Amino acid sequence: MSTLRIEALQNTTIQANGEAYNGLAPIDLELTTGECVCLSGASGCGKTLLLRAIADLDLSQGQVFLHERPRDDYSGPDWRKRVTYLAAESAWWDDRVRAHFPGRRIRFMEDLGMDLSLLSRPFKSLSQGERQRLALLRVLNRRPEVLLLDEPTASLDPDSTKQVENIIQRFRSERGVAVLWVSHDPKQIKRVADRHYQIKKGELKLTNSTKPKAKTKKKNVSAKKRVRRPKAEREVSV
Repeated sequence: MSTLRIEALQNTTIQANGEAYNGLAPIDLELTTGECVCLSGASGCGKTLLLRAIADLDLSQGQVFLHERPRDDYSGPDWRKRVTYLAAESAWWDDRVRAHFPGRRIRFMEDLGMDLSLLSRPFKSLSQGERQRLALLRVLNRRPEVLLLDEPTASLDPDSTKQVENIIQRFRSERGVAVLWVSHDPKQIKRVADRHYQIKKGELKLTNSTKPKAKTKKKNVSAKKRVRRPKAEREVSV
């Protein structure tokens, strides 16, 4: 049984003239328990569009299932807690780092090479690498069932990159979390991926896999297709 399954998923952008535009061909993809699938491709090819469509952050067409339960069965916040998107640059709503980590226990700080003293520092004093690791830490402490990672190590040095890779591998192994990971680093993809796809002209192209190939369908915008609109409830996407 798949952990995450998407069927004919497309992002949908409503243009100024009212017409719908899709930056992705309808995509079918399944991720199984504990699996890591990597995505790569040229800038603007649709990697982030796909992650945001899965997370229900943008308008979309198609179906998404978590453990065979359709996304429509979940509220917006509940879905995004379970299927969590980590943006390349995450949003922070308070300058106090500690305010982003409710509760006493914060897991994985030492595993990510961070000291508790970071929590008492103002956010503006942190480096880009510290912010990126804290964003991942914030996501992991929410205990998602699926991780949608948009270049989570882009601002990190090699040692910190390895720490992130190791903790995500541990998270996958211990909790059975499925991971969809955008990366531009071929060496990293080789280290972490069970499957690797490139996005070309809005479609997934299998590059390397020991798993069954995902399917794509011909791009077609139809007024008859149901358009998925994000729930009214919102939470800050990380």
